Amino acid sequence: MIQENPIIIKTQDLSKKFGQIQALTNLNLQVKKNSIFGFLGPNGAGKTTTIKLLLGLISPTSGSATIFNYDIIRESIKIRSRVGYLPQNPFFYENMTAREILEFSIKFFFSGSIEAIDSRIEEVLELVELSEKANRPIKGYSGGERQRLGIAQSVIHKPDLLILDEPTASLDPIGRHAVLELMSKLREDTTIFYSTHILDDVQRVSDTVAILNKGKLVAQGPIEELLAGSEGVVYVIKTKNSSEIIREKMIDLPWITNIQISQERGQYVWLVNVNSEEKAEEQLLRTILSDKSIRITEYRKQKFELEDIFLKVIKEDENEFE
Repeated sequence: MIQENPIIIKTQDLSKKFGQIQALTNLNLQVKKNSIFGFLGPNGAGKTTTIKLLLGLISPTSGSATIFNYDIIRESIKIRSRVGYLPQNPFFYENMTAREILEFSIKFFFSGSIEAIDSRIEEVLELVELSEKANRPIKGYSGGERQRLGIAQSVIHKPDLLILDEPTASLDPIGRHAVLELMSKLREDTTIFYSTHILDDVQRVSDTVAILNKGKLVAQGPIEELLAGSEGVVYVIKTKNSSEIIREKMIDLPWITNIQISQERGQYVWLVNVNSEEKAEEQLLRTILSDKSIRITEYRKQKFELEDIFLKVIKEDENEFE
């Protein structure tokens, strides 16, 4: 029997108020071991506040949270040695080299031989692809290289959990790609919890996502489940003529959840929502072609993207207060 992944991060009604501003309201999260958990939300949604709470940098107004089953307030010392953290804008002394930065950082965690320490530094430099620039001053590094160095610094002690705050926010496409590739490599040994407002990044590397808006959790779950829960697969069919017979047959099929028919430039456009992609692949086209008079000009499957889900849940949340 396969055992489910244990929960690494768990929050229960976690809330934070700054004066009269409610920054976070009753947050309930669960992050599983070895997942890449995307914490998604617009700027100002409360993502960085959540990260600071988890790291013990600020205290909650109410609620609680655990990491590795340790309370983030009472047992924060036990947590910190097992967590790596990269802030949104990591700071480095410009005249230091990457190697010097890592040599300094590793001394907080390792007390082994010089050979063992040097070996770990070389291993991490190779992991983040900075070996060739390891002895150059940081002031000559690009934004992407600085972020990769920041990740190297945060994983030097082999943490069980890596927390990244907007790791790709200020990077160009090449820098973003390099950081996302690095995150994918790290997941083999480390759980990754990262905040972002870049939807494409989440869909590329994350398996689970939570969406925050104005300090409130508005959606959470595996990406595939969120997409499927929004009737995530739609078939677009264009025909020269309509067919009431076909429409009635479709209505009777239990795996078809909705049918919309409209006219566009002299053609009929069918939008067919399904809750079973497998049955649709087997039966949908066959059902349409059972009417021999039908003339199909286009037939394709269209999946919802994470952006569609994000905009939908944000809009629904906004409408609650109108």
